[in-house]
Amino acid sequence: MEEIRISVAVAVYNGEKYIREQMDSILKNLTASDEVIVSDDGSSDATVKILEEYQNGEIPVRIIAGPGKGIKQNINAALEQCRGQYIFMSDQDDVWTDNKVRIVMQYLGKNGCSLVCHDAQVMNADLTRVQMPSFFSYRGSKPGFLNNLLKNRYMGCCMAFEKNLLSYVLPIPDEIEMHDQWIGIINDLKGRNSVFIRDKLLLYRRHDANVSDFSHGTVLEMAVKRMRLVRILLNRKKLWKN
Repeated sequence: MEEIRISVAVAVYNGEKYIREQMDSILKNLTASDEVIVSDDGSSDATVKILEEYQNGEIPVRIIAGPGKGIKQNINAALEQCRGQYIFMSDQDDVWTDNKVRIVMQYLGKNGCSLVCHDAQVMNADLTRVQMPSFFSYRGSKPGFLNNLLKNRYMGCCMAFEKNLLSYVLPIPDEIEMHDQWIGIINDLKGRNSVFIRDKLLLYRRHDANVSDFSHGTVLEMAVKRMRLVRILLNRKKLWKN
């Protein structure tokens, strides 16, 4: 089998409204040596029917049945099926810029870089108004384990990483807050280079059905979550093996 260059892991659930625009923007970035893995978590709308329209194209699109246990385990299911040397993650409702993969691949796998997180414009639901011109500026985004343990700046739909990181990341624990912070800080913990680039390579759509939330609770709630995350990391034995 020919080696797959890039796998795009997409987690979907009742995403019929925006999934076509998202898929079109992804496929514009890929070649026949890449693949898209879509894990559908039991959609009751036309999401799967729309996705099936993409299965006979030049770029392989595989649709799998998600576990029905929410976003973290749905993305876990997609990541388990990824065969590419490099993995990009995607939500079901954003839009990639036409140069996203080309720019990210200028960094990924070079000079010790094993994970890239790029900037994004935060948009309204119909992409007609910029709500935040830079997610990085809003979050004060920067690399480093402690920086992202205390305040998560990783955003999954803006991340790409080398496949070998999955051996430490999977399975994604249910007890953590979100998968993007988990993946990012594990890369940091393993002494690998996470690069944050200022290029805005995504239109991040904000609407009533978003799974993620930019708020993170009270200081006490955040402290409890961080302590739980540290405990889980310490108990992930394969992280600490040479």
